[in-house]
Amino acid sequence: MKIAGIGAAVPERCIANAEVERQLGLEAGWALRRTGVRLRPVAAPDEATSDLAVRAGRAALADAGVNPHDVALLLLATSTPDHPLPPTAPQVAHRLGLMRAGAVDLAAACAGFVYGLALGEAMGRTMDACVLVIGANVLSRRTDPRDPMTATLFADGAGAAVLVPGEGVLGTYLGAHGENWDEIFIAAGGSREPLSPEAIEAGRHLMRMRNGPELFRRAVRMMAQAGAKALEAAQLDASRVDVWVPHQANRRIIREAGKLLGISMERTVDIVERYGNSSAATIPIALCVARERGLLIRGQIVLLTAVGAGLVSAGAVLRW
Repeated sequence: MKIAGIGAAVPERCIANAEVERQLGLEAGWALRRTGVRLRPVAAPDEATSDLAVRAGRAALADAGVNPHDVALLLLATSTPDHPLPPTAPQVAHRLGLMRAGAVDLAAACAGFVYGLALGEAMGRTMDACVLVIGANVLSRRTDPRDPMTATLFADGAGAAVLVPGEGVLGTYLGAHGENWDEIFIAAGGSREPLSPEAIEAGRHLMRMRNGPELFRRAVRMMAQAGAKALEAAQLDASRVDVWVPHQANRRIIREAGKLLGISMERTVDIVERYGNSSAATIPIALCVARERGLLIRGQIVLLTAVGAGLVSAGAVLRW
């Protein structure tokens, strides 16, 4: 399977660092130094995850020249579904006109899009059919505006890719480290702790990040490991990578993981300053931006890597 088309959808409104720093009582420049983020796209009040996913999916289908009726499966990677039940993917499939496709949500956090590519590639080969993979999130509704660890970082957006039969995905890696499940988490709203007025009052329905320094070190190691494992599966080494598109976790993680992988910033797509961290949406958005900037050329070797809550990690090597 190979990527035949990509598309993205980013909200028009952006929140700049000055606004966030003022609200949190932080000194000017704190957010940029800590995260590399300057702007965060934020969904409009009437804009949900499905709305962004539909826009990105429609753009990717048009870019690929694929008829919606030819898509056999939609995989929607999201941590912010429109509703707890039902899954959001069937609604997105309906709105896109994917009348012959199965559709399911993937809850793999920031690694969701790469997980979707790996699973979609396998299913597409099995069915000899097209697969649409979308990463979409409205994280502004899961972020505590009083928490500098998350409010300065997370953003909203969607990106998509259409997989069609052919040679393109050269190797993948999927990893999970469940012993670290509580380093990035939302405590309330699931079967372990249902929502209650008390939980909402305490902000337990919003995202929390624990043990920041250790989480940073773990994310760097896991990002680099995912890339190395995917390259091993493709029987390539890092010197063959033309373009590395990491999950836009934050700029410091990207730089440190790049050092471990042996990939320079000149070969790295870094859009975190303008687009923030939209979890599973960052990599497909970055692919679209990279192509617009002329950084992606057919035939190049492209490495994708991601790490996120769970903790989960994923890597994929593509011949673009």
